[in-house]
Amino acid sequence: MNSSPSAPQSPRPRIYQLMVRHFGNTNETRKPDGTIAENGCGKFSEINDAALSSLREMGFTHLWLTGALEHASATAYPGRPADDPDILKGKAGSPYAVKDYFDVSPDLAREPGARLEEFRALTDRCRRHGFRVLVDLVPNHVSRAYGSDVRPDLSFGEGDDHRVFFARDNNFYYLTPDDPGGGPPLKLPATGPGCDGRFPPETLFGRVTGNNVRSWAPAVSDWYETVKLNYGHDFTAGRDTSHLPPPDTPPEHAPDTWRKMDAVIAWWQARGIDGFRVDMAHIIPMEFWRWSIPRARRRASRTVFFMAEAYDTDPAKLTNRHVQEILLECGFDAVYDDASYDLLKQIYEGPKWANDLDHLASFGPRFHCSIRYAENHDEVRLANPSHWGGIGMRVGKPVTAVLFGFGRGPVMIYNGQETGEPAEGAAGFSGDDGRTTIFDYWSPPELAKWVNHHRYDGGRLSPAQRELRDWYGNLLRLCAQPAFARGEMRPLNPANLHNPHFGRLGDETVSGHWLYAFLRKDDHGPQTFLVAVNLHGVETMHNLKIRIPADDLAAIGRPRGTLEFTDRLATNWSSAADSRTLPITGLSLPPLPPCSALFLEIK
Repeated sequence: MNSSPSAPQSPRPRIYQLMVRHFGNTNETRKPDGTIAENGCGKFSEINDAALSSLREMGFTHLWLTGALEHASATAYPGRPADDPDILKGKAGSPYAVKDYFDVSPDLAREPGARLEEFRALTDRCRRHGFRVLVDLVPNHVSRAYGSDVRPDLSFGEGDDHRVFFARDNNFYYLTPDDPGGGPPLKLPATGPGCDGRFPPETLFGRVTGNNVRSWAPAVSDWYETVKLNYGHDFTAGRDTSHLPPPDTPPEHAPDTWRKMDAVIAWWQARGIDGFRVDMAHIIPMEFWRWSIPRARRRASRTVFFMAEAYDTDPAKLTNRHVQEILLECGFDAVYDDASYDLLKQIYEGPKWANDLDHLASFGPRFHCSIRYAENHDEVRLANPSHWGGIGMRVGKPVTAVLFGFGRGPVMIYNGQETGEPAEGAAGFSGDDGRTTIFDYWSPPELAKWVNHHRYDGGRLSPAQRELRDWYGNLLRLCAQPAFARGEMRPLNPANLHNPHFGRLGDETVSGHWLYAFLRKDDHGPQTFLVAVNLHGVETMHNLKIRIPADDLAAIGRPRGTLEFTDRLATNWSSAADSRTLPITGLSLPPLPPCSALFLEIK
C-alpha cells in the first residue's frame, strides 16, 4: 500500500472524537450495567505519548475530548456523593448531563482530588504533539443536580423565581400547577435499584426537561435527567427571538444565562482549550451566539474553533432559516452535515442512489463549512450488523471516501471507527441499539485491541483491522492536500447517467446507483484529483469508463494533451489518456472491488 504525499500545512481540521471514558479503558469485564469498580474507566493519564504520537501520525489535527466535563453519575467520591439514581441514565451517567461546567469528571482521574491538574497535564501533552484541544459545550441543558463547587457564585438557578414559568433572568423554566403530569411533585420515569420516581429538590417545584417537555411526568424517552436553560426567550412563544439584545450589548445588560455561559467559555479558554463542540446549537437563540462568539475570539491569543451540532429538521430550532447558514453567519467555523450522512445511509438502506449526492454541491458556502462524519457518539456504528446494509467495517471505506473527499470542511472520526468497532450487544441503559454506550462504564472491544494495554500499537488487531486503520490514515492525509483543502467539487455522475460503462449492475438502465465520481482541483494551484467510489458491498465493477466533459477538463486546466492518472489512496494503479477521448469514451479504470475507492491524481 502506498502512502499519500506529504501534506502541506492546511487549515482543514481533521478531528478525532476521543471519548475519554472509553479510550484508555483496558478492563475487559464488560458486565452490562456494571459499576466503575467492575468495568473500569479510561483516565486522562492513559492518553499517553504513545497514543498521541500514533493519532498525530495518522493525520489528525484536533482532539475532541468527549465527556471530560463533570456530569452526574452513580459513583461517589470524598466530598462528592453519588447522584440520585432517578436522575441518571446508566451508572456512569450521560456526559451531556453536566453537573459543574467549571470542573472535570472525577471518574477520569487517577487522583480524583487532582482531576483538574491531571486534565491540564493531558492538554499540555496534546499540545506538545501538535494537537488543538476541543471540549464539549452543552448550552441547552444541565443535570438536574447542577451545582458548581468550583464557581458556586455562577451556579445556574441561584436566585431564580420558582413561581413563574418564564422570567428573562431566570436560568430555568419552571412548571406551573396547570402543566400536564398531575402537578407536583415531579415524577421521573427512571426504574431500577434505588429509584422511587422522586427527586427531592423538585418536590414543590419542577423544571422543563432539556428537550422542551413541559410536564410533571416526563417520559423515559425524554431528556428527563436534564433541565433546559433559559436565554431570555420563552420557547413556547415561537421562534421570533428578535427581542433579545444585540451583539454589542454590555454583559451587565445581557440575560443572566448569557453572562454565566460566557463565563464558562472564558474559564476553559483561560485553561488553554482551543475550541468547543457545541451541543444542539440550533435550539439556542441566535442572538446569544452573535454576542458570545465574538467575545470568545477577542479573548483568545489564537483562533478559537467553534463547531456546532445542529439539525435543520428539528422542529425545536430557534430560526426559520437553514440552521447551517445562520450558525455560520453567527460565527461558527463549521456545522454538522447530517444531510450527507443521512443520504449515504439511505443508499444502503433504501431508497437513495449515489446520484442523489449531486444536489448537495448546490448548497453554496455551507457545503464547504460542513463537518463530515460517518460515526459519532449519537450515530450507529458502521460495522454494526443491523445497520449500513450489514456489510461490516469495510463499508466505512466508501462512505468516508465520499464524505471526506467531496468537501473542504472539517472531517471527523469517532474512536473505534478506525478499528471496525461494531457495538454489538447491550452494555446497559440504552440496550442493543448499534451505538457504543455513552451512559455506562464500558470498554469497546475492538478499540481495546489497538490500545493493547496502553501501548497503542495495534498489537491485538487482525490484519484486516490494521489495513483499515492504515487506509483511514491515508485518506486523512490526502484530505490535507491542496485539491481537497481548497477548491470546488465537480460531480461527474450527471455526465455519466447514460453511460452504460459507469458501474451498472443487474438490470439497471441508467447509471449512478452504486458508483460515485467527482473532480477536485486546488483553486490556487495545479493539483487535481478524480475520485471514483464503489459503494456496493459485494459487487466488483468491471469495464468501467468515466466520461469527463470538455467543460470540466477546461475548468481544471486540462483541456488538451495526454493526462496521467495515478492512485494516491490504496493501490499502485496508474494510466494515461488523451484528453480528447475523455468526454466521449471516458477513462478506463481497473476492476473496482466492493467498498473501495480510487483517488487519482491527474498530471
